[in-house]
Amino acid sequence: MSSELIGKRVSVLDKGYVELQDIMPHPLTGVSPDTAIASAARVSFLGESKGGEKDARLIHYLMRHKHTSPFEMVEFKFRVKAPVVTWWQWARHRTASYNAQSGRYTEFAEDEFYVPAVWRKQSPDNKQASLGELEPEANTELTQDLIDFYAQGFALYQKALRQGSSREMARLFLPGFGVYYTWIVKTDLHNLFNFLRLRLAPDAQYEIRVYAHTIYREFVKPTVPIAAEAFEQYQLKPSGVEV
Repeated sequence: MSSELIGKRVSVLDKGYVELQDIMPHPLTGVSPDTAIASAARVSFLGESKGGEKDARLIHYLMRHKHTSPFEMVEFKFRVKAPVVTWWQWARHRTASYNAQSGRYTEFAEDEFYVPAVWRKQSPDNKQASLGELEPEANTELTQDLIDFYAQGFALYQKALRQGSSREMARLFLPGFGVYYTWIVKTDLHNLFNFLRLRLAPDAQYEIRVYAHTIYREFVKPTVPIAAEAFEQYQLKPSGVEV
């Protein structure tokens, strides 16, 4: 795994991104994260990594039989910019550590709002899901309505600031679900796999699914290729998830 991944930033949605800030074990230690998983498992018998194919077989065994604690020995720390509509679901995974940008300390910028590329229809048989897209005319009209709504809310936010309102009060004018926030997210690989298994699924909301795909493809899979292979075989494929 190359240390070049640390600091890599990948754009997501229209204005968001995922940036890998750190990994444990760090590349400078010379210990690959896959090796750390195998070593953690073998410490039960006062053993260590045996390398190569033996470690790969062990990692597959651990994943297949749901022996999860060795995967907790690998950690990822990300800097993520995402709209509140995404964070609303992300924070439900209470197994990660979070620290977020605060609107009490920082002022928001005019372009800090999520504008979707398409408007999805409500699924007729799933209350929490969308299915298909609106007609082009309706899509264009709603997009413009949203942009105008954001502009009006931001203008009122700036007005409140100019009149001396505190930032914590002025932000009440900002349209809540569409505003972008930046967070630090730190989690171990076991809990990250649980997050990915749920958020890579085709019935997950699009705005969080694209973040899950970015994290998995751009950062997790290159970092722990053996564990990722086992994850796909024993957790994703039985659930019908394709990556």
